[in-house]
Amino acid sequence: MDRRDFLRAGAIGVAGVTFGSRLLFGKSAIIGANDKIVLALIGCGGRGLDCIINCCKTNENVAIKTVCDVNKTKLANAANRVEKTFNYRPGTTEEMQDIFDDKDVDAVWIATPEHWHMLAAIRACQAGKDVYVEKNLSVNIFESRKLVEAATKYNRIVQAGLQNRSASQGFSAREYIQSGKLGKIALVKTYFMLGGSKFTEAPTTSVPAWLNWDKWLGPAPMRPYSPSIVSEHGRGGWQNYWEYSGGLLDDEASHTLDFTRMVIGDPPHPKAVYGWGGNYTYGGKGETLEAQSVTFDFGEYVLTADGGPSYKYMQKAPQEIRNDAKRFPNWRNYSARVEIYGTEGLMYLGRHGGGWQVIGPNDRIVAEDGAIFPDNAHQKNFIECLRSRKQPNGNIEECHRSATLVNMGNIACRVGNKQLLFDGKTEKFIGNKQANILARGTYRKGYEVPENV
Repeated sequence: MDRRDFLRAGAIGVAGVTFGSRLLFGKSAIIGANDKIVLALIGCGGRGLDCIINCCKTNENVAIKTVCDVNKTKLANAANRVEKTFNYRPGTTEEMQDIFDDKDVDAVWIATPEHWHMLAAIRACQAGKDVYVEKNLSVNIFESRKLVEAATKYNRIVQAGLQNRSASQGFSAREYIQSGKLGKIALVKTYFMLGGSKFTEAPTTSVPAWLNWDKWLGPAPMRPYSPSIVSEHGRGGWQNYWEYSGGLLDDEASHTLDFTRMVIGDPPHPKAVYGWGGNYTYGGKGETLEAQSVTFDFGEYVLTADGGPSYKYMQKAPQEIRNDAKRFPNWRNYSARVEIYGTEGLMYLGRHGGGWQVIGPNDRIVAEDGAIFPDNAHQKNFIECLRSRKQPNGNIEECHRSATLVNMGNIACRVGNKQLLFDGKTEKFIGNKQANILARGTYRKGYEVPENV
């Protein structure tokens, strides 16, 4: 039997669930430098599936044993794509616990909707699995702190899907700032402009046969199914609901804010936040906001996050810039830029590759460094850390702090567009009960994020 036939022989059925062959995936309990890494995917939408396939393509001796989703159509599509790409068929299941119970699986790739991220990741850690979990980490402050505790308690490698943590321009920009060449930082501006449209919820219907609606809701309250929330093939509109997402701030600013924190030295929590926003552009009926502006007070400087729908003149970096380390965006029209104002210069920073440039007097470029899109580097870092047991670039403690910025900004908007004071040690708001209820979150019975992980 040649290698291709051997891999094709991979899937067997057990009690209605298919699992990859132990001939292909069986392994010792200790991962050595060259041993096979066995992955499983939970959440088979476009981003997660693309990333895990790319990870296996670009890293040696890495394979996908099982894919999991409560959307039967996406589940079948994921299995088909893995088989077409690698010539073996992964196992399929709607129950993530099947993956946690499988001793062959080393690490779990979590790409569910955001309200499932932390509970799935914590359960994976408790089961002895390492974790790659997509952004934004959490829908409240409490649950990502609990993942930090779980990763520490069970000695797990947990990498957040904030790929700019592995971006070369981030490392060089941080070094430039730490050298003192930019001077003292007093103001940092970040932008998160993303294409939008008017959202209106469709009438509720019976649950379609392709979806396990109860499990999709998971920690969120039970409610009637609407096709506006979950679609069979596309992303669906769940990001328009606070129960499942933090909206535009979660989807786009999570990357920009985390990258900014990394470059300026990963500061501790801010002492205050002020946020406001609304559905001003399209007048949609979504709960999350079409446009937001958030200000964080770090004591020594102010950091702002401004976002809304992008237009023809305001776009992300195109592919030709993402893949060319010698090219830079047109900063004024770049929808995901960072502006770091120092006393000696202004640094423009891009997060899709794009590099950075420092502007001095007379609009002169005084320093720069180009880069390419960092997906490959971030995935490689995760695999290397699974083998070395070193902390990954997307360290869960720092990425929790970045996720906290996102949650703080949304909470400030939700409590009435107010300024909120924040105690960084307790990770609670000072003197605002409503804000602390949102920071803690609530969970449906049977899907609670535990106090003691």
